[in-house]
Amino acid sequence: MGPSDESPAPLRPSAAPRPPDEPTSDSRPSVDSPAAPGPSAESPATLPPSAESPAAPRASDEPPADPGSSDGSPAALRPSYESPAAASPSHGTPVTPRPSGESPATPRLAKEEPQADQGPTDEARPHTGAAGEPGAEDAARTRATSGPGKGGRPPRREKGPGGGLLMGRPFGVPVYVAPSWFLVAALITWVFGGQLDRVLPELGALRYLVSLFFAVAFYASVLVHELAHTVAALRFGLPVRRIQLQFFGGVSEIEKESETPGREFVLAFVGPLLSLVLSGVFFLAMQTVEPGTVPGVLLGGLMISNLIVAAFNLLPGLPLDGGRMLRAVVWKITGRPMSGTIAAAWVGRALAVAVLIGLPLLTQSGALGESPDDIGGMDTVTDALLAAILAAIIWTGAGNSLRMARLREHLPELRARALTRRAVPVETSTPLSEALRRANDAGARALVVVDADGQPLSLVREAAIVGVPEHRRPWVAVSGLAQDLTDGMRVSAELAGEDLLDTLRANPATEYLVVEDSGEIYGVLSAADVERAFVKAMARPA
Repeated sequence: MGPSDESPAPLRPSAAPRPPDEPTSDSRPSVDSPAAPGPSAESPATLPPSAESPAAPRASDEPPADPGSSDGSPAALRPSYESPAAASPSHGTPVTPRPSGESPATPRLAKEEPQADQGPTDEARPHTGAAGEPGAEDAARTRATSGPGKGGRPPRREKGPGGGLLMGRPFGVPVYVAPSWFLVAALITWVFGGQLDRVLPELGALRYLVSLFFAVAFYASVLVHELAHTVAALRFGLPVRRIQLQFFGGVSEIEKESETPGREFVLAFVGPLLSLVLSGVFFLAMQTVEPGTVPGVLLGGLMISNLIVAAFNLLPGLPLDGGRMLRAVVWKITGRPMSGTIAAAWVGRALAVAVLIGLPLLTQSGALGESPDDIGGMDTVTDALLAAILAAIIWTGAGNSLRMARLREHLPELRARALTRRAVPVETSTPLSEALRRANDAGARALVVVDADGQPLSLVREAAIVGVPEHRRPWVAVSGLAQDLTDGMRVSAELAGEDLLDTLRANPATEYLVVEDSGEIYGVLSAADVERAFVKAMARPA
């Protein structure tokens, strides 16, 4: 998922024949491993002396063609740092930053094997909804998206907040219906149709049309449940990425955590509360129709189903709404959201085991209202399968909540100042070989192209440097390998944690110019370095 931390292999001199009058350059500093949080004690690598220092090709020589580099759209850093239902806000111990006047760390430059610029590759959090399904995205929105590899490949970019058929944008939040919903709708239609055959046999084949209407109405109730979470989140200033209706319920993907346990409790409680209100509304509507009719059966089914949804989500274990409420209570008592997450997640896992074992036993004993004599072999298998699916959903959601809480504990350790590479300024016409020589002499690992007044214009891309063979570097100007600076590519050296990740995700690029509050250039931040630090934070125990 994440890139390898190994250093690239040492560079061997190119064996390609050269014209006798072509300048040579045996020195090749490269950009390799990310900078350490503190300054390196090692000196820059000592390069072999060159026979001549070619600043530019001779007029009589015909320069080889500039290999250039792919200019595909840069990838977005997509740390799936968007959390599941019960991820806690970060409370980790931040890394102590270097003083603002101190230069970024500069490990020794290693030589690399020339590689072709592979360019970016595309790839395509969540709150548990009405029926308790944890949205297992990200995990990271819960975990880091596969990203840069050797040679500076940027992190993969998410294709968008899709996930099915777009149904609308209530309150500005997109609502999607996942493909799995159609499978569940068909299952509900078949099961409810069988029940209608016993209650209203005169319907005949029309019972399946009535059952399909019930399936759609039930998921409309689920959507109201999720909209309750969404409205509460927006009221508290928390961005909501999307709502998705899917297998066994819905997911409201809230991108940030509540700032207080009180808000966390309210945010979790409003969903089941709305389901209870809907159940009451359907009960009152039942009093206005005659029992034993199609409207009466539909209203009765919707009343019971919403009551079940509310009761199930109030169970005190993550990733259910009741688990988030338990987490808020423990958070309020202990003062630590991580303690609340751990307690609610382990209760959730115990709940998963209870559902796996207890649901079939309750069905077989007749405690759920059906006589044991009327339960056949297929009913037993169906109940066991349903219990296994629900248990797996709850267990997986609880585990995702623990992982996200651990990640948010360590997010403050991601600091732009600590991850920034030292850079040297070069003018647009500077040959790549000369620019790399200056970088190596200064112990730097990045190049910033500046104008005659020293104002930054662009950043030389690491992947483009790697793609240029050593013997061609005297003829390639740094301007041909640079990406023009945009406002989004200038980031503050004071950014850290979620603020840093949000900035990089909103302005996807492979390198960023890091500046002090005064506007002074501090260095260059590579998305690859942030990705490695992110994956390392994910793997670190809480």
